[in-house]
Amino acid sequence: MTPDEARDMIQAALLTVAPDAELGDVTPDADLREELDLDSIDFQAYAAELSKRSGLPVTEDDQRGLTTLAAGVAFLMRARVSP
Repeated sequence: MTPDEARDMIQAALLTVAPDAELGDVTPDADLREELDLDSIDFQAYAAELSKRSGLPVTEDDQRGLTTLAAGVAFLMRARVSP
């Protein structure tokens, strides 16, 4: 998986939770919860969708590290997941 593929997967997962989000405006280090106005349930739904799409378990500890696009890409790249 390339960083671009990881970013695409993250954006697709985010759009299931926040379908009207302007993801092109979100910088890699911006807090997704603040930028997209995600509450805790929305964020858990995003993590569950990312898990479903990637085939990886996303634990509560992992969720704490998925708050930015850059962190999500790093998470997926470490796991070396294929889409």
